[in-house]
Amino acid sequence: MSIITISRGAYSQGREVAEKLAAKLGYGCLSREILLDASKHFNIPEMTLVRAVHDAPTAFDRFTHGKQRYVSYFREAILSVLQRDGIVYHGLGGHYFVNGVSHVIKVRILADMDDRVAEEMRCEYLSAEEAKKALVKDDEARIRWGYHLFGLDTTDSLLYDLVLNVSALGLDEAVESLEIAAKLPCFQPTAQSRKDMRLCYLAARLQNALMDEIPSVEVSPLNHEFLVVTGGHWSEGRKLLARIGELIDAEKEQVRIKLKLSNR
Repeated sequence: MSIITISRGAYSQGREVAEKLAAKLGYGCLSREILLDASKHFNIPEMTLVRAVHDAPTAFDRFTHGKQRYVSYFREAILSVLQRDGIVYHGLGGHYFVNGVSHVIKVRILADMDDRVAEEMRCEYLSAEEAKKALVKDDEARIRWGYHLFGLDTTDSLLYDLVLNVSALGLDEAVESLEIAAKLPCFQPTAQSRKDMRLCYLAARLQNALMDEIPSVEVSPLNHEFLVVTGGHWSEGRKLLARIGELIDAEKEQVRIKLKLSNR
């Protein structure tokens, strides 16, 4: 079974698409639950984690690594869940963490602004002007978040396998299109794609384990390697490699460790 991540702006019917699709496929459907799991596991207040994952960065965060730390916790939580197949995840950030995993279908759901405004007016009891202003502010914050953490525009269609406009297609047709896609051979798990997903998770787990000692550390899976980026000198790098060896059996996981020291 495939995994489907759905990115969407507020009041774009992304949640409705995800829930209907999961029901038709017999998949699990997750969103806020992952934040709750991360909050409990890492002993972080849920609202703090919500703000870190959703809000645009502040100057303070850039010095304290606060936002990177919380997003790193969220990354591990979501990748832990995605180790199993048959999941529809809808929410911010899912597609960023599974780049290169072929059995993950990365989807962007769009809706016309007029439809989004009407939905927010109905749900939040706002005027049309207030609703549009809130939506524009939310969209801009999400774009800034993506740029700050990944150097990517979350609205860029090239980040996704499928981009669907529910205002044009309709809700049921959008769900049907994704149901068909989920059964295509190109999106079925393979031994390699499962390994790729495993490496994504291990990289996230390794980064979190190192962050208490080295707040600026970044660990990324790259072509069957873990690319570990941090500041310092090579003498410190050797100590870091030894510490990594304590945390993960690279030989067993069939992965190489590549260390890059920067002067940040």
